[in-house]
Amino acid sequence: MGYREKKTQPSGSIFLYLHKLLSVAVQKPSIPKGTRDFSPLEMVRRNYLFDIIRNVFQLFGYQPIETPAMENLSTLMGKYGEEGDKLLFKILNSGNYLEGLQLPQSLSNRQTDINPEAPSDEKPGGPDIQAITRHISGKGLRYDLTVPFARYVVQHQNELVFPFKRYQIQPVWRADRPQKGRYREFFQCDVDVIGSNSLLNEVELAQIIDAVFIKLGIQVMIRLNNRKVLAGIAEAIGVPEKLTDITVAIDKLDKTGMDKVTEELIMRGITCEAVEKLQPILNLEGKIKDKFETLTGFFKESETGRKGLEEIQIVLKHLKDLNLHNKFNFDITLARGLSYYTGTIFEVKALNATIGSICGGGRYDDLTGIFGLPGISGVGISFGADRIYDVMNELNLFPETIQAATRAMFINFGTEEEKYCLRLLTTLRLAGIPSEIYPDNAKLRKQMEYANRKNIPYVILIGKDEMESGLLTIKNMLSGEQHSCSLDDIKKTLAW
Repeated sequence: MGYREKKTQPSGSIFLYLHKLLSVAVQKPSIPKGTRDFSPLEMVRRNYLFDIIRNVFQLFGYQPIETPAMENLSTLMGKYGEEGDKLLFKILNSGNYLEGLQLPQSLSNRQTDINPEAPSDEKPGGPDIQAITRHISGKGLRYDLTVPFARYVVQHQNELVFPFKRYQIQPVWRADRPQKGRYREFFQCDVDVIGSNSLLNEVELAQIIDAVFIKLGIQVMIRLNNRKVLAGIAEAIGVPEKLTDITVAIDKLDKTGMDKVTEELIMRGITCEAVEKLQPILNLEGKIKDKFETLTGFFKESETGRKGLEEIQIVLKHLKDLNLHNKFNFDITLARGLSYYTGTIFEVKALNATIGSICGGGRYDDLTGIFGLPGISGVGISFGADRIYDVMNELNLFPETIQAATRAMFINFGTEEEKYCLRLLTTLRLAGIPSEIYPDNAKLRKQMEYANRKNIPYVILIGKDEMESGLLTIKNMLSGEQHSCSLDDIKKTLAW
């Protein structure tokens, strides 16, 4: 008897050992930082957002396309400037991609030291890190939708009607540091027109911005500038070759302030004299008319700057005549760090929310030229769906009517009642009313709790009395009121 007790009652140390084994075997579920799961309620709200944006795009005559999640790395690299290239997610080649790869002795035993973005002269022996990267990775997750769109246009140019107006709603990926409003995986809603130099396209995009945010109920400020204005500023302060450095630095002005931007400009090799000339321009405030007068004098020796002023004036005049619902402004400090912009640039911020840009874009004159189709100008904007969602949550702008997908649930009282309810369910669904039946003959309280937790606004109770009379009992889950009525009356009550 004692022996059997020992067999059925393991010692404490064995219990600890088994617990440790189970702890190792059971993996704690998690997702990568900067990514998110979306609950049913969140998806209902996100689809509401996507539907509004999509409908506005279609209203202005844009057509949908989709491109793959991954592109050849050669398609992506070098299109986003030095900052953007560092944020590309690179995909390892399949198979034994390290076979035949010769690493310098200084790195062969220190695999974690390989950093594709680090300058090769920082490594002992100076290995060609970019060559190593190309050897092990030939593809990357798309950083945005614009460069893949340019690649698409070149590949399908013989099938398209120019000017080609397209929209695209898909996720993109950036190896950024996750923080509020900044994710590693997020959706963009892009709208572009390519094959036209007309500034009416910029005006139309501003109208699209205005229409989308009117429908969403978000008050925004539409900021505009022109990259030619920025190029003119670089020329006027004597450093035209430093345009990219200037735009990358001043693009951070809102986040870091003037002192930090000044430090970065000097660090990037811009002289103190040039920075002193630049600062008054970046601090320029007042009415749009006053800004133009100051810049006109500043651009006496810069034809590029004067051309940029002319373009932005034309766009702003049209917008003033159109009397947009949302505010717009000419902002000289707006830079948009991406290197492919060449003309008008846009950025949109919500007025009453604590979050960054929720929409942006601009004119790119020769992005398709990189892929072998030169001289094709395009312009487009991108709505950051995830940030817009966060703004709408913060401001409580989602309608209550989209809180639940199901409008009514039939209570399950048993086998005969199930058959009766299934016929009525079909009738409601054919009428376009989302409805369901509780699958089990469970206690009434349990079924009611289910309906409450799913935010189902109505339940329909059908027992033997209702089956005999044809009058159904419907209960409003919010008010608690219930009454008997015909199926036709219920359809009217449940109609959206």
